[in-house]
Formats: sequence, C-alpha cells, structure tokens
Amino acid sequence: MGVKKKAKRKTTKKQIPVRMAVVGCGYWGPNLARNIASNAGTHLHALCDHDAEQLGKQAKIYSGAKSYRSFSKLIDDKDVEAVAIATPVGSHADLACAAMEAGKHVLVEKPMAGTIADCERMVACAKKNKRILAVDHVFIYSPPVRKIKEIIDSGELGEIYYIDSVRINLGLFQSDVNVLWDLGPHDVAIVDHLLGKTPRSVSAVGVAHTSSGLEDMAYLNMDFGDSLIANFHLNWLSPVKVRHVIIGGSKRSIVYNHLEPVEPIKVYDGGIELGDSVDERRGLLVNYRTGDVWSPQIDREEALKYLMDDFSSCIRSGKQPLANGAAGLRVVKTLEAAQYSIKAQGGRITL
Repeated sequence: MGVKKKAKRKTTKKQIPVRMAVVGCGYWGPNLARNIASNAGTHLHALCDHDAEQLGKQAKIYSGAKSYRSFSKLIDDKDVEAVAIATPVGSHADLACAAMEAGKHVLVEKPMAGTIADCERMVACAKKNKRILAVDHVFIYSPPVRKIKEIIDSGELGEIYYIDSVRINLGLFQSDVNVLWDLGPHDVAIVDHLLGKTPRSVSAVGVAHTSSGLEDMAYLNMDFGDSLIANFHLNWLSPVKVRHVIIGGSKRSIVYNHLEPVEPIKVYDGGIELGDSVDERRGLLVNYRTGDVWSPQIDREEALKYLMDDFSSCIRSGKQPLANGAAGLRVVKTLEAAQYSIKAQGGRITL
C-alpha cells in the first residue's frame, strides 16, 4: 500500500502581502516605510520622492525596494498594488486620484486634503475605481484609544458630558498648514471615532506670531447638542509637550495622557449626583461622588501596526477600513468650518 502524500497547503489571496509604495520620504514617510516593511500583511515594493537626498536615505535602509523620482513612473509599475502618500496636503487629492485611476489602493497622510471639495473628489474616485481609500488617522488605532472606545461603548462612563483635549509642544512649525490643520486632525478624528457623531456647530479662535500668517495656536470648540461639548487647545509655542485628554461622563471619567508610558489611561469613579426629590432638584442640590481610580491594561503595539493590518486586510477582503475616506471627509468638514470661524474671529459655524 503506497504512502499517502500530504496535500500542499494552498496560499489564499488573503495571505499574500500587499505590495506597497511610499510616496514622500520626508518627515512621516520613513515611519510608514518601516511599518510596511515589518508588517506581515504588507511588502515594501517601492519608494518615491523627487528629492534625491531624501529618497537615497530610505533606499539605503530598504535596498530591496525600487526607487522612483517620478510619481507617474511609480504608478505605471504594475507590481505596485497600493501607495501610501506622505506629501504636502495640497498634493494629496491629485496624487491619490491619479493612483486610484491607475488601479492602486491609497493610504493618505492626515489631513486627507485641504478642502472639502478635494476630499469629495477622492471619495468619488475611490468609489468609481472600486479602490480602498484610507486616511492615516493613526491615533484611532492606538491601543489607548482602542481601549477608551471599548470602555465608552460598554456604557461604563454613562452619558458623555464633555471632552477636553490639550495637544501642545514647541514646534514643528509647518510651511503649508496652520496648527489647526496640523495637530487638529488627530483630536477631531479621535472624537469622531469615540462618539460616532458629528458636531452640530463649531467655533474657533487662533493667532499667528510669525510672518507666515499661519496660526500657531488655536482653540476649537465643538457643540454636539444634548449638553455635550468638546474643547481643544492646539499650540506650537508651548515650552512643554502635553498630550492630555479628559472624557467626562455621568458615571465615570477617563484621563488619557499619551506621554505616560506605564499607565496612559486612568478611569475615575467620581462625579456629581443631583438629589432624587423634586425639591432637591429645584434647589440644585448637588452631591459629589468620589470613588476608586484604576488603570486598565494597555498593550504596547505601535498604532501604525494596527493601521497597516486594517488597510492590508481591507484590500484583500474588500471591506472598508476604520479610517476610511468618509471618516477623512468628516474630519476635514470640521476643520474647514473651524478655519472659517477663525477668520470670523470665533463666529459660530453650523455644520
């Protein structure tokens, strides 16, 4: 009796790494390249930058990747399945649409684009060409924000009353966008993800302290109705770096310190309670409740790892990523309204 041969295991399309290219090898591009190269679901096939020096630095690190100085030549490469775009904001829409027209899936740096019109053009192009369009709203993939989302969805905080965020540091000054468009997308994307709702109106103030005229500090307020507001302080001029978010609920509250390496999230069992009787409520009798404070366990994986997992998985499955084009468009709608408000000296803009 012959020995039965073991059947060879078939490799499915879902298991084949997505061949990706990074467009833009400056500030953020190297982080994308590193994560693409190290992720099981992706393969760094090519690098592209018109700056020979920037391109050369990354080409030395990833010697197996092709190098392109021309974006048009890159998207002519039939082996490239997807591109990650890390170029100035004003170029996002044209590059992304050209890539999708050439059959490539696209991951684009935040903000998705500089105008609502450009975002809508990108979303329409993705739909027309049946391509995945994702935005690098990296913080919504971070383990602390993932845990906060889990806690909120469980109902543990009760009704959300407010969100206060401070994202300040000394620099990096940008030449093409102000502090609202540079730092703001992170917080707006986080709130959009956590609450799953859009604000009914926004108001913002900001000032510029350099000859560029670009605001280097700003305050943004988002009104969601139902007694829920979110406030953001954004600043390039601060002598200290702060990344701090407070989410207040009727039952519990969360304090998230992005710079705290050991316990980035603390849950506080504290708040207020109104008296039960009609007379107590009329008299606004408020009882203060203080309880335990605890820190949930948070894993140490890099947020970009989860983003790449999601992006590559969606390319193979056809599903939409968490940070998809629609989410990117919602963020830009808020930012554009906030920019109008700044120019109107804080005038409230209805969305």
